Amino acid sequence: MHRTADDYLPTPAPAPRRWRQLNLTWVAFFLTFVVWYNLGAFSTTIARVLHLTKEQSQVLLLCNLALTIPARIAIGMLVDRCGPRRVFTWILCFAAVPCLAIAFANHFWQLVICRLAISCVGAGFVVGIRLVGEWFDSREIGLAEGIYGGLGNFGMAAATFGLPLIALIFGPDNGWRWATAISGVLCVAWAFVFYARAVDAPPGSEFKRPRKRGALEVTSRGDLAGLILLQAPMVLCLGITAWRLVRVNFMPAGVSYAIYALLAALLVQQITKIVRVNRSIIAGDMVPREERYSFRQVAILCLCYAVTFGGELAVEQMLPAYFEKMFGVSVAVAGVMGAGFAFANFIARPLGGVLGDRYGRKPVMIVTLGGSALGFFAIPLIQGTWPLWAAMTLVVLVGLFLMAGNGANFCIAPLIRKPLTGQIAGLIGAYGSVGSVAFMTILLLTNPLTFFLCMAGTGAIAFLFCFLLEEPAARHAVTATPVVDSAADVEMAVA
Repeated sequence: MHRTADDYLPTPAPAPRRWRQLNLTWVAFFLTFVVWYNLGAFSTTIARVLHLTKEQSQVLLLCNLALTIPARIAIGMLVDRCGPRRVFTWILCFAAVPCLAIAFANHFWQLVICRLAISCVGAGFVVGIRLVGEWFDSREIGLAEGIYGGLGNFGMAAATFGLPLIALIFGPDNGWRWATAISGVLCVAWAFVFYARAVDAPPGSEFKRPRKRGALEVTSRGDLAGLILLQAPMVLCLGITAWRLVRVNFMPAGVSYAIYALLAALLVQQITKIVRVNRSIIAGDMVPREERYSFRQVAILCLCYAVTFGGELAVEQMLPAYFEKMFGVSVAVAGVMGAGFAFANFIARPLGGVLGDRYGRKPVMIVTLGGSALGFFAIPLIQGTWPLWAAMTLVVLVGLFLMAGNGANFCIAPLIRKPLTGQIAGLIGAYGSVGSVAFMTILLLTNPLTFFLCMAGTGAIAFLFCFLLEEPAARHAVTATPVVDSAADVEMAVA
């Protein structure tokens, strides 16, 4: 029988098995996001019960993002080294510790420590990017990653609307303690399910690990310089967090100087690791063709994710209060108006992945980043004389572009270099938090108009860089080895 080249494409994993893995993974991601945002809806209640100032409440929001940046880098390395099954189980079990600790917290410093620990739980997103990428090939990866991201991110909305309902059962002053503790217990329960049922890679497929450990491998001197430059903004964001803690008298200025010195030392150490892992590149050694990839792709995706996901987080934190003041509505109504971003994510992120699979990732990235930039220019045009439905419609529309951009972003990342997917996703994910911290700092130091204009300008720059993206080559999930039964077949399989 005559064989065509398509006969030698590896077949995807059976549909029930790969969709089962996707369901296990998005639920784990969903629960980590419930934990990550479990105090957001209770900020005013906690401030009243524990007598916190407005600035202390703002610092808690910043602490919820701070360690997500280094955690996503570290988790990315662990995923590539140990496999998603183990790492996601560890994260789910760890999540319960700060959740239960918050339930007994009575002081601001206790909340700060717990929120810093919970910010590490936000790194769980990275794990699923690698696991889903192992089970779905390039023909479906946009849809799968979009569903994973969309349903997982919906944990943010579940925390905002679901946990307060649980809290009502236990009373106005202590309900938040019970709701927070329950979110941690749910994570532990799912950790047992996930560890028992999740599989790192399809049967017959090798879970490939990086050749070197300690830092991301690159393939040229220019890429090495780019990777080193990307380290500075992440460390700077941690320094901003320390500065904010000084401003609320959480620690004396002298301690902050020690932290700045430590962060500088960590930056030097990270650069040293990068150079050590990639010393063969410095020496001029050639990287085998099958191991080469363009780090420029990763850098562009980092910028785009800082705009889309970072912008989403920043706007979601400030928009309810912004609308409450502008329209003179209740806190509940303003919260529903601001939640348009979270609900848009449920639809738009899978849609961005599907459109990327069908029409190409690069065109979708260009359209979504362009729409995001225009949206950030448009939101400041909202006036108190607008009908509420018009303001809400604009917010949802901007959210659709942002979330579709997130979906398109992560249907590119798993196709860049498979053994490094965890580290690549970790770096891109960290820049989502970098964008959020940067934008929230701008808001703190200026005003909402400047805040939106800065996001719009950054979005316009990301839009232009999207034209430099390269469409990823097709990659298929390996689950079976083809049978080669003739010399001609060997020649065709090699081709």
